[in-house]
Parts: sequence; structure tokens; C-alpha cells
Amino acid sequence: MSLSDALVFMREWFRNPRSVAAIFPSGNALASLITREISAETGPIVELGPGTGVFTQALLKRGVRPQDLTLVEYSSDFARLLQTRFPHVRVLWMDATALDRNGLFEGVPVGAVVCGLGFLNMAQEKVTAVLKAAFDCLRPDGSLFLFTYGARCSVPDATLAALNLQAIWVGRTFQNIPPASVYRIERQSEKGG
Repeated sequence: MSLSDALVFMREWFRNPRSVAAIFPSGNALASLITREISAETGPIVELGPGTGVFTQALLKRGVRPQDLTLVEYSSDFARLLQTRFPHVRVLWMDATALDRNGLFEGVPVGAVVCGLGFLNMAQEKVTAVLKAAFDCLRPDGSLFLFTYGARCSVPDATLAALNLQAIWVGRTFQNIPPASVYRIERQSEKGG
């Protein structure tokens, strides 16, 4: 993490702490963990709340083509930083709940969504809206990957059940500040759950 990334992140956090999941950008260990099941074969990828682009960089290192990557960022400062840092990646300055209304991939369903949003800081209605929008874009066997600093998945069981989803623990890294766990959210009907 560069000093400039940390400063941009902290400035955003001070402006609107409920919209930023952490006070510091995620580290490389978390980026590696949250992207480890994704490759170029996954197809189009959407990243929600990419912040300074730590997960974006990890996705590109895993072989995801820039033209197959769409970053959805609500903060105008982060969106501008991402456009400069990743000029061949599509960056959309928008709310993640509007994801399903934009026809992002011209009929090609998304293979995976990587979520850097702070669900624990959001109203439950907003979490539900984000998940619904993401799964409306995902192909039937697609998954959403998210991280949390909490002891359990940041999406409540009742929300998962209402959307016919399940959370599967992927792993935990202690090499992040603070330590974090990653979960894969997928449709129950497609995985026999």
C-alpha cells in the first residue's frame, strides 16, 4: 500500500465513514484470498467498491483481461483514481444497487462479482438491493466474493434465505489490517444447497 493510497482512503473515510469499509485499503494477502477462485476463464467480472484498486490489481494478475473487468465505485475521488490507474478497465461512477439496470455486458452474463463494500455499515435493505442487483447480472453458476472483519458472514442468514443464496467460507488472512475472512455467496438451487 502506498502512502498516497492510504491518504486517499483515510480522506474518504473521514468524509463518509459509513460508505468506506475500512480506514486503510485492503492488503495483498486479502486481495489474493478474495480473487483466488477467479481466472481469465471466469469471464466478465464486476468489482463493487474497488476503492484504490487492490483487488483490481490482483484480478489483472490472475489473467482477467482489462476489457472483461468493470469497476463500480460510488466515490468520485476513488473513481477518478481508478480511471487513471487502470485506463483500459471500465470504471463506472454509480451506486451498486443500480447494477442490474445498465446492461453492462450486452447480454453476456457476469462470471463473478468481487465485493469490497462494507455490508456491516449498510442498512439491510441496501445490502439486499446490492445482492439482488449483483445476482441479476451473474450467470447461474456465478458467485459473489466478499470479505468481512467480523466473525461471520456480513450477510445475515435471513437475507441469504430470502434471496435463495448461501455463504461458503473461503478462508481467513491475518496478514491484513485488520484480519479478514472471505466468503463466496452463490445460488442454493445451482449448487444443490
